[in-house]
Formats: sequence, C-alpha cells, structure tokens
Amino acid sequence: MNSASPLPAALPGLGNATVLVTGASRGIGRAIAVAFINAGSHTHVLTETNEVLETAAAIGATGHIADVTQPEAVEAVLSEIGPLDVLVNNAGLERITPVDAVDADSLALFRRILDVNVSGMAIVTGRALPHFRPNARIINTASVWGRVAEPLFGAYVASKHAVIGLTKTWARELGPLNIRVNAVCPGWVETDASLRSAAAIAAREGRTRQAVLDSVAALQSLPHKLMQPPDAAGPYLFLASELSANITGQTLGVDRGEAPW
Repeated sequence: MNSASPLPAALPGLGNATVLVTGASRGIGRAIAVAFINAGSHTHVLTETNEVLETAAAIGATGHIADVTQPEAVEAVLSEIGPLDVLVNNAGLERITPVDAVDADSLALFRRILDVNVSGMAIVTGRALPHFRPNARIINTASVWGRVAEPLFGAYVASKHAVIGLTKTWARELGPLNIRVNAVCPGWVETDASLRSAAAIAAREGRTRQAVLDSVAALQSLPHKLMQPPDAAGPYLFLASELSANITGQTLGVDRGEAPW
C-alpha cells in the first residue's frame, strides 16, 4: 500500500507514536507521512483540500481537512486526533513575489504566503501544546532558502527565515517542558512547487525550465541531481526518534551540499 522507502523500519521512539503532518497531500509532506507509517507510527495528515483524504487512503494514514491559518478548524482536528507525540509543520506556500509587484493581487499573495508559512505554523503549534504527550517533538519544514536567499521569492524566503527563527525561539521556550523543536531545510526536491518555481524563474530570465534546474544542480557538492521527495524524509524520522534525544533548536540541511554553511 505504501510507497517504497529506503528508510529503516525501526527507530526508537517512533513505534506506536501518534504523528501529525501538515501539508501532506503530495510532495515532501506525503513522503514524510509514508516514512512515519513505515516506521510504525499512527500518522495523521492535514491539508485544506479534499485531496488529503485521497492521499490518506492511498498511504494508510488518517486524513483531516483544515486551513492552518484558521485556529478553530485546527483545534477541531487536534481534538479529534487526541494525544500527540510528534508534530511536523510542513504546510507551506511557495510562489514568486517580485519586489516590483505592488498591485493588490500581488500584495494579497505576499500576505497569504506569510500567513500560511509563519502564522499557520504558529497556530498549529500553539493549539497542539495541550495535546502533547511527555517528550513531544516538533519538526518544522524550513528551506535551503531559509539559510540563503533567492531573487523573486521575497515572501517565501522571508517566511523560511522566520521558520528558523521560530524554531530556535520555541526550542528555548519549550525546552523546560521537555519538548524538542528542530527544523529541516530541504534543498531542491522534484515537487510540483519546485517545478513551478523553476518555470517562473525561467520565464523571468528567458531560459528554459531545464536550464534553471541544471543551474541549481550545479551548486551541489554531491554529484548533481534533483532529489525526490523520499530523499528528504529521513531527517524528519531522525529528529522525531530517540536517536536525537539531545538535539533541539537546530536546523538540518538536506540539500546535497547546495548551501553547506
């Protein structure tokens, strides 16, 4: 039933754990959910569209529909799930937002990206706190662009820098409660979102999408290729397992050496 995964099936602390992955209908989020299922966790997936129910049925998870920016909807889902061990804040929106785009629609998109990627993550995390079991773990999806930057994607880049800042802040704030908070910074992964971004860059620069993707791969330290979603899932399992029991407030890059600093 589940997609093939090269990840180990047994990691301490994940068997029978209850996990919620937001933004898990497709791409990296879906791959993360599959990895937790394969590790023996009871996995819940959440997005704002009905697609999540199809994904849940396909991979053996429990699906929930909610917009992460709506506190009441989030609280309803968390109450339905019950006690929670692991929260993966993966929901995100990635779109081109050039600085010279100042029309009403562009500004609305800018605000929506920040709302989903930053405020939505804060809403889900805050509402999840009363539901956490002891020794809970929070893993936030940042981005390689949360460490560096990319022209034309100001709102997304700013949001992912904010994710890293919130990760460090929450690690200090929640550490006394024995809740660990870390972030994963994926590089370029072949998803609908990344291919759409590559096409947007290509259109602005008069290049082909493939030329953009080739230039991205050329930045990697390892032999050049575009990662697939399952390639990014392993660090989430590690950070949720007891193997990382002494790690909090950290950002882990998974980018084939694209931004190794």
